[in-house]
Amino acid sequence: MTGTRIVREDDRPLPRALPGFAGITRYWDDVHGMYAAKLLPGEFYVTAERETIVTVLGSCVSACVRDPVFGIGGMNHFMLPTSQGAGSWEASGLGASTRYGSHAMERLINEILKHGGNRNNLEVKLTGGGRILAQMTDIGRKNIAFVEEYVKTECLKVLSHDLGDIYPRKVYYTPTTGKMLVKKLRSLHNNTIVERESRYMHEIETAPVQGDVELF
Repeated sequence: MTGTRIVREDDRPLPRALPGFAGITRYWDDVHGMYAAKLLPGEFYVTAERETIVTVLGSCVSACVRDPVFGIGGMNHFMLPTSQGAGSWEASGLGASTRYGSHAMERLINEILKHGGNRNNLEVKLTGGGRILAQMTDIGRKNIAFVEEYVKTECLKVLSHDLGDIYPRKVYYTPTTGKMLVKKLRSLHNNTIVERESRYMHEIETAPVQGDVELF
């Protein structure tokens, strides 16, 4: 991640960003009384500070993961490419589609572990995967199937989930407390979410992840 995208209130000290995360937009959120890190599709953020992470999901899925003992956690925002066949992410001959999802999950988990988390302590909350336009391929359902299989296979403890349905979601997650707030956006007044996810889908279709990522 390169560059720095920060909206700072002078009278409110900005929490320290972990190495590699200075490029994530952060702003003061009056409603929650803390800084918020704003995720776009394909991004993730990990913190050990008192701040929240916010994103808006359509077909994409977010995993909110934290170690409650050591007080570190984060959230990702991802979807799978549509051009590859589904199937077990761990199977031999794994296609780029599910490989991409495992890459997104493992990057998040690895950063939590690298900065002091313990894998045995991890707890997970899942959200997203809405079918926001009926005429679109139901990539949301594919994303849900992947992330549910991933956490089951990796024996990760899932505390709660809010998945599927037809609505986009605005999500806030605060790793220090583990609180996840999900607001379903029942009126889609513009095509911002659809356009953003369409661009993201094009990017991952044209440049799928290659290779493996190993957990610490």
